[in-house]
Amino acid sequence: MDAGGLRPEGGPGQPPPPPSVPSAEQVLLQARLSLSDGPGALRELLEAADPRWLLLGPGSPAALGELAAALGESAAPPGREQDGSEPPGRDREHAAAAERAQQVGAVFALLLKKLEDAGRSQECPGAPAVGPALRRVLAHIYVFAVTHLEERPWTTERSRAVARELLEMLVRAAGCVSVAEFLRGKDGDEEGRFGAVMGLLKQELTKDTWKRNPATKHVFCWTLPHVTRPWLGPHLERVLPPSLLISDDFQEENKVLGVQCLHHIVLNVPGADLCQFNRAQVVFHALYNHLYSREAPLIQAVLLCLLDLLPILERSQRHQGHQGQVRPRSQCDEVLQLVLTHMEGEHRLALRRVYGGILPAFVRRLGILVVRHLKRLERVILGYLEVSDGPEEEARLGILETLQCTIEHAWPRMPCRLPVLLKALLRLIWDVHTDPGPTPEPVRAALLQRATQCLILLDHCSRGQVKVLLEGVYSSCEENRVRECIRKVQEST
Repeated sequence: MDAGGLRPEGGPGQPPPPPSVPSAEQVLLQARLSLSDGPGALRELLEAADPRWLLLGPGSPAALGELAAALGESAAPPGREQDGSEPPGRDREHAAAAERAQQVGAVFALLLKKLEDAGRSQECPGAPAVGPALRRVLAHIYVFAVTHLEERPWTTERSRAVARELLEMLVRAAGCVSVAEFLRGKDGDEEGRFGAVMGLLKQELTKDTWKRNPATKHVFCWTLPHVTRPWLGPHLERVLPPSLLISDDFQEENKVLGVQCLHHIVLNVPGADLCQFNRAQVVFHALYNHLYSREAPLIQAVLLCLLDLLPILERSQRHQGHQGQVRPRSQCDEVLQLVLTHMEGEHRLALRRVYGGILPAFVRRLGILVVRHLKRLERVILGYLEVSDGPEEEARLGILETLQCTIEHAWPRMPCRLPVLLKALLRLIWDVHTDPGPTPEPVRAALLQRATQCLILLDHCSRGQVKVLLEGVYSSCEENRVRECIRKVQEST
């Protein structure tokens, strides 16, 4: 194709070209057809084009949108099978996709520059059409840029650099200062582009299609965190179904991504909107089912999300008017009961650390109602205090914090458990002091400090019984560090 076909006739200062010159729609159709010769041919056409030929004509914004869509599709990563599997020999296809992405990124950058030049030029008759034209192409360019932004099998260092530069240029072209502002819109001003982006992603985020394009989930999961409260609420119907869909996959990576998206939604959508149409219950059951997993990253993501979802569910139940002297068992009780059941028989250190780190928050969440779980909680605490989980002792530190929270909230039930807990804490102090392992000194000090604090709390709720029981231990102990811990308990008031 002759690039000269895009040059306007006549020189500077001469009248506009006659009506026989092709319309903008025809020119853009020619440009789209040139994609069959590769993005390089299209780049040559755009370089030779006067900006006004991209804008003149009532159908030019729509034609530009179609051109942007075709460009994005031409650089899409190699597709997968419906089940998400990839056939062998994809390395060459990925390399080719990265090469195409570099070329398409350059074309998109040139297109944005042409539109910006037309918008700045007061003499360009198509200047008023720049806004509508940008609205047609920005979402397509955004999806392309994010597709190639991070390290993936279909990207290279060079294609990622092109995508980063294009994303920055895109944000500037939209008159924004950040990706978040680009997506959500300016405060009290025009609507953001998140709706348009989700409109493009929606057709690829269905049960039958979301795994065919390997980039779709990454674009969605990268985009969603940029839209926060209060801008996310109006888009709840668009973002909740794909988040649930991704979290329900059989692959752990997808489950974690989906749960992280659900957590962002829980944090940034009003609780009333989440509870409407029973959405919060649907999210709760989706998360609860993941608690049977044995993968530490997934369990951690699920429990963190549940901690923020449970207050929303409890407020909803209170508004529904549950009556009675005894507060009914809540979803928090269900979660803690299942977690404690799994903790009792868990021997994998990674999971023990996750459980130990998250358990104090659930005890605080229940408050005095943790008494419903004291028998099982006591067994878990005693079992975890006995076993070291490595140099950082994350599990035992978390369990000591759990014990401290339990004593603070359920102190009337502690005196009857004093003999068992006192023995476990003294054994822990002795083991920490005498263990020749690689535990760093700050970690040892933290263990001893938390164990001592638990002894002080036990002494308070038992009206000084711990001091009495420790008198003989203090007089017979020759280890200075252990004696120091006991002395702090005896001197507490």
